Amino acid sequence: MKRVGPSIRSDAVLTKTQSVCSLAVLIAGSMADPVIAGAVTIEDGIEAFDATQEETSTGLRNGSLVVAPIPFADPTLGTGVTLSAGYLFNMDEGSKPSLVGIAGLRSDNGSEAFGAAANFAFDNNRWQVETLFAKADFNYDLYTTIGELPVTQDGRIARVELSYGITSELSVGISTRYLDTTVNPGDGGLPPIPPPFNQFLNMEIVSPGFVLKFDRRDDTIYPKTGSILKTEFSHNFTTKGVTGDYSKAFVNYTHYLNPVPDGVVAARLATCTASTETPFFDQCSLGATDAFRGFPVTQFLDLRSVSIQLEYRHQLTKRIGAVAFVGTGQTGDSFSNLFSGTTHSAFGFGGRFRVSKKFPVDFSVDWARNSQGNDQLYIYVGQRF
Repeated sequence: MKRVGPSIRSDAVLTKTQSVCSLAVLIAGSMADPVIAGAVTIEDGIEAFDATQEETSTGLRNGSLVVAPIPFADPTLGTGVTLSAGYLFNMDEGSKPSLVGIAGLRSDNGSEAFGAAANFAFDNNRWQVETLFAKADFNYDLYTTIGELPVTQDGRIARVELSYGITSELSVGISTRYLDTTVNPGDGGLPPIPPPFNQFLNMEIVSPGFVLKFDRRDDTIYPKTGSILKTEFSHNFTTKGVTGDYSKAFVNYTHYLNPVPDGVVAARLATCTASTETPFFDQCSLGATDAFRGFPVTQFLDLRSVSIQLEYRHQLTKRIGAVAFVGTGQTGDSFSNLFSGTTHSAFGFGGRFRVSKKFPVDFSVDWARNSQGNDQLYIYVGQRF
């Protein structure tokens, strides 16, 4: 029987909790699970919610209000903290917890964002609704032909997704995203943003999409066996801006093995494709849709990407764990040219501290070194995938 935890999914914790979005690449994503919270700490909140579930039945009044600060480190946004607050409850006994939550973040490079989400699961998880609104103002480096340029990007995003479970493992859904974003040069406006990036500086986009998920994991927080296949396709209508409409799709397949009692092997194969009119912040990249560690998400942007990652996780004690990971990937303007360019790879190690006695939720710190000899630090809650 699949175990479902309180609003925390191992395949999306970083991009959907650590930051309301992550520049526009993550603004273009979603924060379906913005609340990993505790009454005073993460652990307190999760255990308070668990105790509530044991003592009461379902319904809006039988939930738990939880609040927690979550530190993070990211090669694109720097270091900072996210403050999350949410109300968790079960709509019926057979469904995973629903939530209504808010979150805000600020990083040491001046980036800040806030957002609100409301996610509902009912009818034994057969129906699930995820909603998001977020506003962000991010500072980051854009990698161009003339070097790294500091830019500032602000944006507003609203997203709604409705999915239906055909079986307990297979679900299909539809989504709609609205994005209004502006990109400006940093450091006093000089130098100006060069082509082709300068054609995407002020855009408004409406993006209906289709989502399919086949989930056979034994646990949604810390899977040890099983697999999950997720694919999403969207057609994006540009209502403001100089470029035309565009399409984008990605497929992520993640498999889990439990070769020894305290060890887990996790492997992910990911690919992404986007049409020629796609703005740079919505293009395929290493780190955006595949959770690749080692490079800023804006460093390798193109119309196609493919990556493979392998991670070994070992629980040393009830609270302490360690991981080792390696990954390689490529980006290009077409699948035929994808493997003609340079392969980008990274490896690293990480530590885990389990913040709950009842749920396998980890506070994670990862160090990664990429094929260019650069080191990156990641701090977040949950597993990378």
